[in-house]
Amino acid sequence: MRILFITATRLGDAVLSTGLLAALLHRYPDARFTIACGPVAAGLFQNLPGLERVLVMTKRTHDRHWLDLWKSCVGQKWDMTVDLRGSATTVFLRSRKRLIMRGGRRPGLRLNHLGQLLRLSPPPSPTVWLSEADRATASRMLPAGSGPIIALGPTANWTGKIWPTDRYLPLWAELARQNPDARPAIFYGPGEQERALALPVLNALPDAIDAGGHFSLTEVAAMLARCRLYIGNDSGLMHLAAAAGTPTLGLFGPSRVSEYAPSGPYTAWVSAPGPEGEAPIAGLSVPVVAQAALTLLAETRP
Repeated sequence: MRILFITATRLGDAVLSTGLLAALLHRYPDARFTIACGPVAAGLFQNLPGLERVLVMTKRTHDRHWLDLWKSCVGQKWDMTVDLRGSATTVFLRSRKRLIMRGGRRPGLRLNHLGQLLRLSPPPSPTVWLSEADRATASRMLPAGSGPIIALGPTANWTGKIWPTDRYLPLWAELARQNPDARPAIFYGPGEQERALALPVLNALPDAIDAGGHFSLTEVAAMLARCRLYIGNDSGLMHLAAAAGTPTLGLFGPSRVSEYAPSGPYTAWVSAPGPEGEAPIAGLSVPVVAQAALTLLAETRP
């Protein structure tokens, strides 16, 4: 059985779709999967059981990337095509069954919309597939036995979602006061822009572990899984932390928590005061974030 699974360009949406993919894998354990996604999310699927190939969709003018995808898939007869992008691509492929998710934004959790495609309620939680090499990298970068590691994610894909970086020093002071053996780890994505966003926090916390920039997505997920807590902006890293099973606190400002709250076994969120979708994240105070983080730590204490 061959399944084509077309998922998101953005990392966060791609992570959210992994629960649906895991449900398909459970339902069809012998299936061979082809994943179509954007370049940022491609590494997320490299350890997927039954993976046949990953088709990286690089955006082109006049939507020509969809034509590229069709050309890559038209020679195959598919048993199932799943399109989470709401495109017409799968209509022009030979497929015994098609599941097409309506495009565009609508109210409610994105995760629920994904679950409805397979009529799953509650929807399956996001997951991540790790290799032994990923775990070995994580063990080397974040060795056990030196106290709990608290992950901080100060970056996001647009500035409106970024909690002011000068708040992390007083936040850490409060967390360390009650957890003196804890150590921070700073997570961020590849590229100079991500590094520049994370650098003020790295400079403010010189003992922090630099856990960003040059790791694969599955290595990052394995490192996050070793952390006692993750605190960060609404971003792909936030969703990846939750999928890895790390207690995750999401920080929300102008993005909608009703759509993109972190989903996982141990998650919480705090939102800046004001109308949803319009509240400046700078309105989110250090005491509010610190209290929510300490509460989540206490609720998930081993």
